Amino acid sequence: MRTIYRIPGAVLIEREHAVPLVHSDRQRGNISVFTREVAAPDGGDRPYLVFLQGGPGFEATRPTSPPSGWLARALADFRVLLLDQRGTGRSTPVGSVIPGATPADQAEYLTHFRADSIVRDLELIRADLGVERWSLLGQSFGGFTALSYLSLAPEALREVLITGGLAPVTGRSVDEVYAATWARTREANQRYHARYPGDLDRLRTLLRRLDEEDHRLPNGDRLTARRFRQTGMWLGDSTGFERLHHLLELPIMSPAFLWDAQQASAWERNPIYATLHESCYADGGATRWAAHRLAPEDAVSGELLGGEHVFPWMWDEHAGLHAHREAARRLAEHPWPRLYDTERLARNEVPIAATVYVDDMYVDRSLAEDTVRRVRGLRAWITNEYAHNGLRADGERIVGRLLDMVRGRA
Repeated sequence: MRTIYRIPGAVLIEREHAVPLVHSDRQRGNISVFTREVAAPDGGDRPYLVFLQGGPGFEATRPTSPPSGWLARALADFRVLLLDQRGTGRSTPVGSVIPGATPADQAEYLTHFRADSIVRDLELIRADLGVERWSLLGQSFGGFTALSYLSLAPEALREVLITGGLAPVTGRSVDEVYAATWARTREANQRYHARYPGDLDRLRTLLRRLDEEDHRLPNGDRLTARRFRQTGMWLGDSTGFERLHHLLELPIMSPAFLWDAQQASAWERNPIYATLHESCYADGGATRWAAHRLAPEDAVSGELLGGEHVFPWMWDEHAGLHAHREAARRLAEHPWPRLYDTERLARNEVPIAATVYVDDMYVDRSLAEDTVRRVRGLRAWITNEYAHNGLRADGERIVGRLLDMVRGRA
């Protein structure tokens, strides 16, 4: 079934695809995966570029009217397929997982929402659309998924573009990954306070009050000091320093402050962003709350603001995560299978170009550069011009340059 819309500058085709919940066991039934094809009015016969969204656990970007940014540049060469990865957006939602199921059943259900399942969904969708090969653009977690695609079905790919999403591919321990992300997070904190030195005393006063007093967010949750430290996630975004500064300059505990502090948390809109977050770095083995175990002391009881880190207490303090609490605890002990085929990547023949952001707080540069060395033919654009959100901030330039690189024009 498909639905067609025409908007200024584009034609949209929306489809719902039935895919197995468990690709290795079709008796488990199907879920629905939603795609939206975007084409220029005269571009309906152009080759496909599949956009793989960051996350894990977020639906694809929604096109503007007319399309803008990276999407506008991509439409000059492609039809773009926007995928709501399983469990997100208009695909079958995870919601409260399986109402009435045991925690063990809920956890097992969620093991089928990682990058390897997303790749297998796309292989079925490719067959549905009769496409021989297509191109990929993967942002952040979408880049991780692209590397899984290159490991599982490289024959389906014409070329791959990755922005801020070169995962470690050699089975590195998740502890090594999170030790690196904490180091990058500390650097981002230091850059922030160098820009706004007066905010440190204000932050310390705020955190002390949140430890001592009971202040409630508009949704009824208590705003604790450790929950406020999660606003440090903003520091990995090109606009994040100013967002945090503008929050801290508001009268403490005013309605505006509490509202904006609540909006700082993205965990509850898409709960699997939190519940499956560490699994995206688990290239074999269990995570056992790696970010929590490796957190520096000043990230627990001081003024160091965290980044894209999850902690076991979140499922108690964030009301929107309560339904996933027991499943999350079980998944922290789950022995995840490998995501990447190192030998296959070393023999890769698919053209790949990727950005590596020097000051990326979420994806460590040194680990990304190691991946560059291990994937045959991968060309890297290493730059300090952008933060992790470079695709959103300057997408036309970034997509244009990556296409030139992958096609040998730069």
